[in-house]
This record gives sequence, structure tokens and C-alpha cells, in this order.
Amino acid sequence: MNDVRLAVVSEERLDLDTHLTAVEDPRLGAVTTFVGRVRDNDPDAATPVVGLEYSAHPDAEATLRRIAQAAGAEADAPAVVAVSHRIGRLDVGDAAVVIAVASEHRAEAFEVCRAVIEAIKSDLPVWKRQLEVDGTSSWKGIGG
Repeated sequence: MNDVRLAVVSEERLDLDTHLTAVEDPRLGAVTTFVGRVRDNDPDAATPVVGLEYSAHPDAEATLRRIAQAAGAEADAPAVVAVSHRIGRLDVGDAAVVIAVASEHRAEAFEVCRAVIEAIKSDLPVWKRQLEVDGTSSWKGIGG
């Protein structure tokens, strides 16, 4: 029953409840979530970070679905996944990534959730421009 019920790259605000609803299943007793938010600092930034601008390759959504499918397929038990990545201008505190995973038991739910975010960081064709309070910016590529 490995199933990707939501895999979206969007300019719209991401909603955790939408992801939780997508993975609802009476057969599955464990749900894990991950929300990656824009923070006001970065080790490479000389001044506070005020936002990020994300851009994506046209194939990013299909890649996101493949990432979620692969993570679920490698789990020891069935899992369902809902995952979204936001693009466009995000301010400090905005959610850039939301993941929800449901499985029969917690170990698999945590395992799949972690596999999804790690693959997003290394494989999703999304780039970000980090904006600092002093007006400087820097580009971060895949894995950034």
C-alpha cells in the first residue's frame, strides 16, 4: 500500500492540515510530519536572513513524486506520503517544505519522512536565493 497521495511544487502557502488529511487512513496508526521553515540565519550569511526566493525546474514536481515513491518503496512496511515544496518569495517563518507520512508503526513513518527530506535536499531541482538584511544575496543549489 505504498502510496503518494500528494506531491506538489507550488507558489501557494503550504498547509500542514492538508497533508495530514491526505495521509489519513484507518489502517495506519503512526503519522510523522516535517515542516522546513525559513530561518533568520545561515552560517554563510554575514547579516540576518530576511527571506528566500525559491525557483524550480519544470520537472520538479515529477521529481518530488519519484522521491516520495522511492522512500515509501524502501520502507519495511506500507506507508503513504504527502509532500509539498513551495517556490517564490518566502519570508522568515514561512514553510518551504511540508511532509506527512502515515504507516502502521512509528519506525517506518519516521524512516520514510527522513528519507523524503534527505532526497529533497540532494535531488530535487529547486534552487534558492538567500536574501540578507543588508541587501546582499547568495544562490544555493541542490543540496544547499
